Amino acid sequence: MKRLILGLTALLCTVSMQSKKPLALLENDKNDLDTLTSIELQGVQVVSTRASKKTPVAYTNLSKEEIKAVNFGQDVPYLLSLTPSITMTSDAGNGIGYTSLRVRGTDPSRINITANGIPMNDAESAQLYWVNMGDFASSVQTMQIQRGVGTSTNGAGAFGATLNMQTENIGMEPYFGLDLSGGSYYSHKETLRFGTGLIKDHWGIQGRLSNIGSNGYLDRASTKLNSYLIQGGYFSDNTVVKFITWNGVEETYHAWNYTSKYEQSLYGRTYNSCGEYYDEQGNVHYYDNQTDNYHQQNYQLLWNQNLLNHLSLNVTGHYTKGNGYYEEYKTGRKLIEYLPYGHWFDSVFGNPMLKSDLVRQQKMDNDFFAVVASLIYNNRDNVEAVLGGGWNKYNGNHFGLVKWVKHVPEGLDLQPDYEYYRNNAKKTDWNIYGKVNYEFVKGLNGFLDLQYRHIGYKMQNPGNWQGANPDGKYVIDDTFNFFKNYDITPHHKVYASYAIAHKEPTRNDYEDNVGTELKAERLNDLEVGYKFLSATFSAGANLYWMSYRDQFVLTGELNHIGEAIAKNVGKSYRLGVELEAAWKPVDWFHWDANATFSKNRAQDWEVTLMDGSVESLGNTPLSFSPDFIFNNIFNFKYKGINASIQSQYVGDQYLTNTGFKSYQTLDDNGKPIDVSMMLDGHITTNIDLSYTFSLKQLGVKEITAGITLYNIFSAKFDNNGWAAPAFTKENGKLIATSWDKSDQYEAGFAPSAPFNMMAHLSINF
Repeated sequence: MKRLILGLTALLCTVSMQSKKPLALLENDKNDLDTLTSIELQGVQVVSTRASKKTPVAYTNLSKEEIKAVNFGQDVPYLLSLTPSITMTSDAGNGIGYTSLRVRGTDPSRINITANGIPMNDAESAQLYWVNMGDFASSVQTMQIQRGVGTSTNGAGAFGATLNMQTENIGMEPYFGLDLSGGSYYSHKETLRFGTGLIKDHWGIQGRLSNIGSNGYLDRASTKLNSYLIQGGYFSDNTVVKFITWNGVEETYHAWNYTSKYEQSLYGRTYNSCGEYYDEQGNVHYYDNQTDNYHQQNYQLLWNQNLLNHLSLNVTGHYTKGNGYYEEYKTGRKLIEYLPYGHWFDSVFGNPMLKSDLVRQQKMDNDFFAVVASLIYNNRDNVEAVLGGGWNKYNGNHFGLVKWVKHVPEGLDLQPDYEYYRNNAKKTDWNIYGKVNYEFVKGLNGFLDLQYRHIGYKMQNPGNWQGANPDGKYVIDDTFNFFKNYDITPHHKVYASYAIAHKEPTRNDYEDNVGTELKAERLNDLEVGYKFLSATFSAGANLYWMSYRDQFVLTGELNHIGEAIAKNVGKSYRLGVELEAAWKPVDWFHWDANATFSKNRAQDWEVTLMDGSVESLGNTPLSFSPDFIFNNIFNFKYKGINASIQSQYVGDQYLTNTGFKSYQTLDDNGKPIDVSMMLDGHITTNIDLSYTFSLKQLGVKEITAGITLYNIFSAKFDNNGWAAPAFTKENGKLIATSWDKSDQYEAGFAPSAPFNMMAHLSINF
């Protein structure tokens, strides 16, 4: 199948009413090397994909200091949760372990993530699993999150946002540091940091070693993350070459089943059914090895070169090796799902319903390598231009093993470590893009961004069951070609942009929609904004209209391995306004606030009724898309004392796209009840207190000691969930109901932790 989708890009304007400020120069008394040039060159690889003040997109930058102020062990989605239009999920309930990020209601597979310009999203699922990059935030110099289509980048197409991370610059001075955190649920983080500084004016080595662990808020939702990052570099006035490698090893106990409100009423909010089984006497047990295990090793080689006064070049090579598995105890499984081919006939005509408890592993072994490059021109007056692109290749093997079977019928060959499925996937992704930002007259500039992207995707089979694709042929062989697109804009800045973007289906989309012809998504994104900036006050508003064709939206259902199902919806849209303000009336107080008001709708959602007929619901709310998000941050700083109060409100979220807030069923006494299919709106408040001082007489440059109190009012809320009710008509009215008359298990929820805390200590030598 071949699709050719073309988009046109609008040329838009920026008006500036304040002259540019000169770039601050850094002093360099000890080395001949131009320190400022070195720092600028170390960031060249991300400049080509980042937005700047003149780029007409909505974005937020986080500095190294801002990241450090909240980085006490939680994953990156948690660190970004107070930026505009963000919601995050946490399987374990406390932000450590399996977490994910949603922006403007779009799910994680639609968010493009890069590190130093290299794509980090898994090539098949299009997601980044943060457990594989434990404590990566401790090695990050800056992050930029662009909302909407954003600017052209490498890797997976951005449909909700782009997160661009730059690893730390190699510093000019030697240092040694230790960061320690510990708190509720036996959560802890230990990070050892070091740097040699500049050796013989040209060389430097820097790195960290990290350990993060937690028992999680939910029962047995434990996490163990070990990681390191090492980088070495060569520096001259016009050249920077860096080699970076980082490693992540994770083990997490499953906590992705979610629980119904009925189960929570019986067993409590922390109940986790993963790994649950019963012995012959009916006693409940939990399987110890119900864990996810993965090892990921990344390598990057970066070359940044100043060619001329206004021209620079970046070339980066990258390789990622990943392998791992998750193991699970399955109760009452039909053995026909795992049988060797030779036993199928006998089983079907003998006892096709033969069942047994068993333990299985589902494994991955994959390789991903890439080369990206960009040529950047900046005359530091009125023209900035980038020509860039990249080539990425992925090769992934998927296979499953039966580790143990409780009752093995005579004659069936289900020995330990029997491999019951294996398939391969290959994906090639290359792109080329060009960007120009041109200031026509003082204060008026236009921005043009064009990208062509080609994807070739081959899969032997997207499934993980016995008998799938026994001849080894590539049953999916799709090619996609996308052409993508783009201030009356410190004191005042007004900007507008119109962007067109496309995205191919993921592996899960193919697996969960077998027999359906999948379509690539198309997004038309209009962004219009205004910003006011002064020395003590800034404010801004960004209006967005994201119109989709064939958007993949989460249905609320889960597949057979507990992953969220998405499907194409014909027409849909996300319309909203993002408001931001910051006020600093005095040196010791800073107030930040942001809010998002939005309307997110599927324009013709359909459901299949129990009798097999199809019913159109018309315009309905999109799942997992709150209409209102509000963040408020008070910061106090006096001498070495730092304090902040952070509050967040997230509005109601539908678990399905049907517009139904609940489904009807019967309780244990046979009385009609409504069972919620909503993530209720909630407000949480965190307080952070710290004190920074030095002990120079002991050789200690800086010590920061503090404590962070999370969810201080113990709000009880759910951060994620699922729902899969049945639909029928009664007296001509469509209702959502349970599949069985008294089933309260058609919706599940992931509870978040009540009040909890983390103490933290950072020492720099």
